Amino acid sequence: MRHLEREELVKLLNKPVFHHISEVADELDMEAYVVGGYVRDLFLERPSKDIDVVVVGSGITVAEALCKRLGRGAHLSVFRNFGTAQVHWHGEEVEFVGARRESYSHDSRKPIVEDGTLEDDQRRRDFTINALAICLNKARFGELLDPFEGVWDMEDRLIATPLDPDITFSDDPLRMMRCIRFATQLNFEIEAETFEALSRNRERIKIISQERIIDELQKIMASDSPSRGWELLFQCGLLEIIFPELQAMQGVETRNGRAHKDNFWHTLEVLSNVVRTQREQRNDNYLWLRWAALLHDIGKPRSKRWDPQLGWTFHNHNFVGEKMVPQIFRRMKLPMDERMKYVQKLVGLHMRPIVIADEEVTDSAVRRLLFEAGDDIDDLMQLCEADITSRNEQRKQRFLDNFRLVREKLVDLEERDRIRNFQPPVSGEEIMERFNLPPCKEVGTLKTAVKDAILDGIIPNEHDAALQFVIEKAKRMGLSAE
Repeated sequence: MRHLEREELVKLLNKPVFHHISEVADELDMEAYVVGGYVRDLFLERPSKDIDVVVVGSGITVAEALCKRLGRGAHLSVFRNFGTAQVHWHGEEVEFVGARRESYSHDSRKPIVEDGTLEDDQRRRDFTINALAICLNKARFGELLDPFEGVWDMEDRLIATPLDPDITFSDDPLRMMRCIRFATQLNFEIEAETFEALSRNRERIKIISQERIIDELQKIMASDSPSRGWELLFQCGLLEIIFPELQAMQGVETRNGRAHKDNFWHTLEVLSNVVRTQREQRNDNYLWLRWAALLHDIGKPRSKRWDPQLGWTFHNHNFVGEKMVPQIFRRMKLPMDERMKYVQKLVGLHMRPIVIADEEVTDSAVRRLLFEAGDDIDDLMQLCEADITSRNEQRKQRFLDNFRLVREKLVDLEERDRIRNFQPPVSGEEIMERFNLPPCKEVGTLKTAVKDAILDGIIPNEHDAALQFVIEKAKRMGLSAE
């Protein structure tokens, strides 16, 4: 983190919009300060687009005057009910609000707002690192106001609240999620008293809408170390409330001296492995592959059984998890579209490459895997390789070597057989026409037989060979061609 003197802050506030705000504020005889995340990110040398300006007076009045001054190209949006206004100008977005103080009732995070001083406004901020302000008025341009020593907390890489954390979190429980999100994104520690307050106030999260919670979780998942965010949620007790299915994976049960692994910590390791492989290249599904990693073993608590001969088993946990994915997405307000189906598919298929790699890697098994995974085969293989967390290095290397064979066969078979997303070369319509059949069970039987024959390597993925196979199969079924 850089220590910035006033002269350096003046240089960093070199965007023309800041000088226009300065002149407008002076003309209106109002104090104006850039505050919050933009200031924090100047010190942390992080890119920041959104600019928040607090005005001691009317933020709307300053925004209106600024828009008038900027002229063409400037666009003003006023939200009088909230006392805020936004100015868009040449790609910049500046939000204005009047300095205010807030008070809360116990059953709502919506505050009672009154006009206040700059320090009142800083006091109501969630964390000390977000409570910094830099004056924009000409006489004091670049002057930093840091009444809660947020700069020192950035130096110490700490998340702490300006006021008593119990008050901060009880007033607006969403701040608990933001606390963990900032700790995850910035790789900061949560100050001890602040962390204890997270635990004490965790039940308050129940008054927050699921939409606001999932917004914070998505930011955690998009960070460089999402596993750390989930670990913090677990440690403070929030996880049990917001995601009980994931919480249920934690713990080890021992019977007759035989224990299973802790599936919660295994899952976080798999998630970290996926993130590590994504650092070089991210595709459009990068965030949803992370969700697939988080949910890949979500069915294990429900499928756990004790077998006196085998020990602990989790048979069909992938299929149990596949059925759970839509329920979880719906409850958590995640998108119920192709992104959910993508996660569901990977959860359902994640055992297939592992089973193949644990046995002889046959062409038939790889063809079927490629057929079912389609265009998501590469992501599925990435997830499955991340799922190898064995401490037995020889076993781990054997799996990795076999996965390499699976990948090689995938490439070879795709080039040769064009299996990915293939449709049987003989359609149902052609079968009905040739054998004068209405839509019926026999048509489906013949289509499935063609598909299986191609996937098993009995016939090539070509029309003439497939048609001949259908004719011979139909004869055995007592059907005759027209």
